[in-house]
Amino acid sequence: MKSAQKKRPKRDISGWLVLNKPYDVGSTEAVGKVRWLLSAKKAGHAGTLDPLATGILPIAIGEATKTVPFVQDGAKVYRFSLVWGRSTTTDDDEGETLETSDVRPHAEDVEAALGAFHGELTQIPPAFSAIKINGQRAYDLARAGGQVSVPPRQVFIDRFELVSHDEQSSRFEVECAKGTYIRALARDLAQKLGTRGHIGALHRARVGVFSDKNAVTLEEFETASPEQRDAMLLPVAAGLADVPEIPIDARQVTTIRFGNAILLTGANSPVELADAWVSHKGKAVAIGYVDKGQFAPTRVILPH
Repeated sequence: MKSAQKKRPKRDISGWLVLNKPYDVGSTEAVGKVRWLLSAKKAGHAGTLDPLATGILPIAIGEATKTVPFVQDGAKVYRFSLVWGRSTTTDDDEGETLETSDVRPHAEDVEAALGAFHGELTQIPPAFSAIKINGQRAYDLARAGGQVSVPPRQVFIDRFELVSHDEQSSRFEVECAKGTYIRALARDLAQKLGTRGHIGALHRARVGVFSDKNAVTLEEFETASPEQRDAMLLPVAAGLADVPEIPIDARQVTTIRFGNAILLTGANSPVELADAWVSHKGKAVAIGYVDKGQFAPTRVILPH
């Protein structure tokens, strides 16, 4: 009788891995692989990325999972190609053809149409999306052949630029708020131009403060030594770069660790802040808010 395989011990390790997710790998699969390679007790991600998309998937390890909402709320930058002349069931290259069109817009017409896709927009997400409808994922309903009616949502586009153009396809860069579906954006732009279209390739270049410049590929992470993998992690505080930081002393750290509020002193101390975090020697201690000159913790970051 074979002995049971010994389980790998899980580690208390925390930090952020800025992963450049490869094509045809799901976000959950990528997180699971990174967690396993690190033998981490806990992991999550800040914003799902389609399996057919590449690019920035911020993975939170350990205590960094407490900072995920702040990263998710950050602006996103996408680069994508729009293939003209065919709409699909999935609004990308993998779906079945819905409609075709011989219309091929000129570059100046594309540029002119982009003005209608700035600021707050009403968008109907693709039927093949992770949105829940009556407790079920839209893509599960769509794959089962059911009629999928996805409710519209409000999204915000900060920037939408044409990068290159030819008769077959165009390349774009868009900066937007969370919740925006780029596949729907491409579909709607094609329709506005009197044709049909779908996403050919999609890359997420930035999520909040995390971008391509500090990203690691899955292959690099897999082939690295355990020590190198640990060194690839950014500190927990990296996920709080867009949130006001308040340095505190060792005595205040002890008070915060017990979940108690502290009085902020000093001429430059904030009086009111909806979101803030306190640090000691550059390391995150807690996330919370400031009310009447007091910092109250809502999530304490445990030291390892």
